[in-house]
Amino acid sequence: MRNARYQWKMPEETSFSAEFRDLITQQGFSETIARILWQRNIRTSEALEHFTNPQLADLYDPFLFYDMEKVIQRLQEAVENGERILVYGDYDADGITSATVMKEALELLGADVTVYLPNRFTDGYGPNKQVYQDMIESGIQLIVTVDNGVSGHEAIDYANSVGVDVIVTDHHELPTELPNAFGIIHPRHPNGNYPFGELAGVGVAFKVACALLDEVPLEFLDLVAIGTIADMVSLTDENRALVTIGLQIIKQTERIGLQELFKAAQSKISEVDETMIGFAISPRLNAIGRLEDPNPAVTLMTTFDDAEARQLALELDRINEERKALVTAITEEAQQLLDPESPINLIAAPGWHEGVLGIVAGRILRNTGKPTIVMTIKEDGIAKGSGRSIEAVNLYEMLNGMRELFTSFGGHHAAVGLSLAKENLPLLQKQMVAYLSETQSKLDQGEELVIDEVLTVKDVTLSFVEELRKIAPFGTDNPIPRFALKGEGTSVLRQIGSNQQHLKMEVQDASSTEALDVIGFDFGNEIAEFRNDRFTIVGELSVNEWNGNKKPQMQLLDFQVKGIQLFDLRAKKNRRQFNPTNDTLLIAFEKASNSKVALPARDIHYYHDQEQLQQYLSSGSFSELAFLDCPEEPTQIKEITKLTGIKRIMLILQAEDEAYLDGIGTREQYTRLFKLIAAQSRIDVRNKLPQIAQYLQIPQKLLIFMIQVFFDLEFVTISDGVLTPAVVADKKPLDSSSVYQRRLKKIKSEEFLLLSDSAALKAWLTD
Repeated sequence: MRNARYQWKMPEETSFSAEFRDLITQQGFSETIARILWQRNIRTSEALEHFTNPQLADLYDPFLFYDMEKVIQRLQEAVENGERILVYGDYDADGITSATVMKEALELLGADVTVYLPNRFTDGYGPNKQVYQDMIESGIQLIVTVDNGVSGHEAIDYANSVGVDVIVTDHHELPTELPNAFGIIHPRHPNGNYPFGELAGVGVAFKVACALLDEVPLEFLDLVAIGTIADMVSLTDENRALVTIGLQIIKQTERIGLQELFKAAQSKISEVDETMIGFAISPRLNAIGRLEDPNPAVTLMTTFDDAEARQLALELDRINEERKALVTAITEEAQQLLDPESPINLIAAPGWHEGVLGIVAGRILRNTGKPTIVMTIKEDGIAKGSGRSIEAVNLYEMLNGMRELFTSFGGHHAAVGLSLAKENLPLLQKQMVAYLSETQSKLDQGEELVIDEVLTVKDVTLSFVEELRKIAPFGTDNPIPRFALKGEGTSVLRQIGSNQQHLKMEVQDASSTEALDVIGFDFGNEIAEFRNDRFTIVGELSVNEWNGNKKPQMQLLDFQVKGIQLFDLRAKKNRRQFNPTNDTLLIAFEKASNSKVALPARDIHYYHDQEQLQQYLSSGSFSELAFLDCPEEPTQIKEITKLTGIKRIMLILQAEDEAYLDGIGTREQYTRLFKLIAAQSRIDVRNKLPQIAQYLQIPQKLLIFMIQVFFDLEFVTISDGVLTPAVVADKKPLDSSSVYQRRLKKIKSEEFLLLSDSAALKAWLTD
C-alpha cells in the first residue's frame, strides 16, 4: 500500500436541475464539464454567461472605492499644478506592473512622474522613511503607493510632517490601525463597500487609472493580467474579466519590452494563457526583485527602444536562471536540516540568499506537506526569511500571536515574511509546535486535493482536453480541474531528466486499447511503485505537442496504491534502490544476512518466532517490511506479513550460501570427502579450506555444508578449527542428519522464492 500525499476530496454526486441541463446543452458543454461547472456553483444562465464570456461591462464602477473621489481630485490637482509625483511600488511582478500602470496613467494626463521600486535588501518591503526623505528632498511633492502602503505608518507620518501627501493604493491585509494617509484605495477598506475585495495590487492601480482617465484603458490590461496571475489572487468575478480580456490584449500588445520578454522565455505570445504567464513571464519579473534592483523591469515595460528592450529582457532571463540555480542548491541543503518529527519545518542557516527563500519554503512544503519557514542568518545575528503554509494552518494568524519575537513580520494565511534574532529561533520553534499541537488532527489529515471527476483512459481525448479551455483561465478559486484515473498497468515506465528525477509512463486501463501519456515531475524515485500493481493517479490534463503531433497528457500530482505492494529487489541492480528508513521493519532469518545490504545489525530483527516478533513490534511503528534472506519455510514470510499487517513488502532474499545453486552434494562428492578424512588424522579446516575445496573439486560453500553434515552425524569432530575422524559405531544415512534435512528445506525455499517471478510471488503472498 502506498498512501496518497494529499487528502483526496472526491467529487460529490451531481444532480443537475432541468433548467441547467438545458442550458449546458445549448452551450455545447459535455457532461463532465457541466458537472465541474455545477460543483463550482455556476448554476444559472447569468452565472454561466459571466463565467464563460466575461466582458468589460462586468467591471465595477471605480468610484465605489472609499476615498476614490478625493484621491482623483488630488491627482488632478497635482497634474494641473505641475507637482512632481512619486509612484512608490513593490519589487515583485504585481508591484512592477502596478507601478507601470500608475505611471502611464498619470503620464497620459501630462503628469511629472518618477517611479521607485524599493530594493528588498536595502529598503525592505513597503514605505521606507529614508527613501521618502531622500525623494522629498529631491523635490517630490506627492507620493502614490502601489501594491503596498497600508502598514507604512512611520514613512507616511514623516511625509505628512513635511507637508507631502501620500495616497495609498494597496490590497494586502489591513492592520488594526490604518496609516494617516491622504487617501487609501483598498478593495476591503473598513469604511468602504466595494463589491469585490480580491483585486491584486495592479487591479487596484488599474481602477485608479479608470477613474483618473474616465474610461477603461484597454492598453493597460496586458499588465493587469500579468500582475493578477502572478500574485495568485482569486480568479473569480472582476479578476476573471480582467485576466480573460488581458490575455487577449497581450496577444496584440505594442509593448516591445513585453514582446522581447516572451522571446527571451522562448514562449509564443500568440499562444499566451495563464499557465505561460505563471511559469514563464512572472518568474522573470519576480526574479529581478529577488536578486537585484527591480527598477529596470519598469523600464522594460515602458521603453520604446528596441535595443534596450532586448537587452533588458535578456538580463531578466539571465537573472531568472541564476535564481533557479540558487533555489535548487538551497533546497538541497535545507532538506538535509529537516526534523522529520516536527509538525512544522523551521530551517535556518547562514549564507543563503534571502531573495529566494520563499520559493525554497514552497518546495519543501510540497515535499513534506508541512508548513515551512526557511531563514538565512545574517552577519548581524538576525535570521530573515519566508514561510509558506498549507490550507489547514493560517501561518499569519499563528505567528501574529508571537510578534514579540520578531523584529519585522507581515503576510497572509499562506505566506509570511519575518525577521528575528537568531537566539529566538528555538523559542519560535517551541511556540509553533505548541500552537500546532492543538490542530494536530488537521495536520494528520494532510493537505486537501480536490478531485473534479474520475475518468477512464477512453474519456481523455484531445477534444475533451481542448474543451477544458472553455472554463479557463484557471487559478485561485477556479483551479485547473484535477482528475483521478484508475490504472491497471503501464506500457511504458521510465525515469527521465538529467538526474532521472522525473517519471514518464503510459497508463492503461480496461476502457481502451490506447494508453494515456503521464508525466510526473520529481516522481522519478517512485518508479517502483508502479510496477506490477494497480494504482490510482490524480493529475491535470494538457495537450502535448511534439513535431506537429498533438496528444492528451496528464501531469501527475499524486497517486495511491491499495492493498499489498511487493517490491522485487532480489536482483543486484534492483537492490541499489533499497533505501530503508526508520519506518522499515528489517527481517532476517540468519545472522549473516546483512552482509550484502550493508545494514547495521542493531536495525535487523532476527526472526525466531511470532511471540518474539510481537514484542519487537511494540517498540516502534513500521509501514514497510523487508525480508533480507530466505527462511527455511516460505510460509514464514506469509505468517510475518499477516502478523504485522504491513502492506509494503520488499523482497531482498539474499542467499548467503546459495544452497539452491550448489545443491545437497552428490554421493560421489561425499565419497571423496570421506576418503580424504579417513586418510588424514588431522585436517586444518579453518585455514586450509580453500585448498581442500580445490583438491576435492567441491565448491567451498557446499564443502562447508558437507562437513557440517558429517559433524552432525558424529563422523568427525572439530576442535579449534581442526577436523579429526571419529570412531563410528554404526553407519548412519546422510538424510538422517538434521543439518541435511534443513538444507533440503532451504533449497526448496530458495528455489521457490528466488526463481519465481514477482507476479507469481505476489499472487502466492496475497492468496
